[in-house]
Amino acid sequence: MTDANVCELVCTRISHDIVGNVGAVANAVELLEEGDMEFIDDIISILKTSSTTMSARMKFFRLAFGLNNPNLENENFVKQTAQDYLLTIGNKDYPITLDFNVKNVAKRKEALIMVMIAADLLVRGSNIIIWDDSDERLTLQIGAGAKLSDDKINKIKKALVDDVIDDAVLAPVSVLKDITKGQKIKLIDDDGLIKLIVE
Repeated sequence: MTDANVCELVCTRISHDIVGNVGAVANAVELLEEGDMEFIDDIISILKTSSTTMSARMKFFRLAFGLNNPNLENENFVKQTAQDYLLTIGNKDYPITLDFNVKNVAKRKEALIMVMIAADLLVRGSNIIIWDDSDERLTLQIGAGAKLSDDKINKIKKALVDDVIDDAVLAPVSVLKDITKGQKIKLIDDDGLIKLIVE
């Protein structure tokens, strides 16, 4: 994969993840322009939900994929940004919670990308735990009994060994491979617990 290929995947994925909410805001503005106040409560709700979702996702993408962000040094900020992103995914009745314990500042971008990969696997809410075992090793674990997409698990396992990735859904895998060159990345089932490991 060239840098250009990785960039294309990331741009496509980010666009995909925010375009729905951009469309919702545009529709709400159109209703406002029509001046029909019968739907004002619905319009306000749409604008609030969509803007909150876009803000949380863009902040996360900036931290995970952006350049030289000093906020990575603040573990609480990183943790909250990741949790806010996870709250924008899936069903509000089945939220994805996060235990983030990555002390090594240099590994936090990798950790955020691993969280994004794990979230892609979940069909509904669960708990994601991520920690650094050492200066080089990161371990992410998805809570026991989580409902997961077998299709996505297989796609990610394949993407981890492929030289070329051509599916924007797998952009986080492509980036993780790119920034961890020389390290092994494994997605394993450890006695019913799904783990993503970089070592």
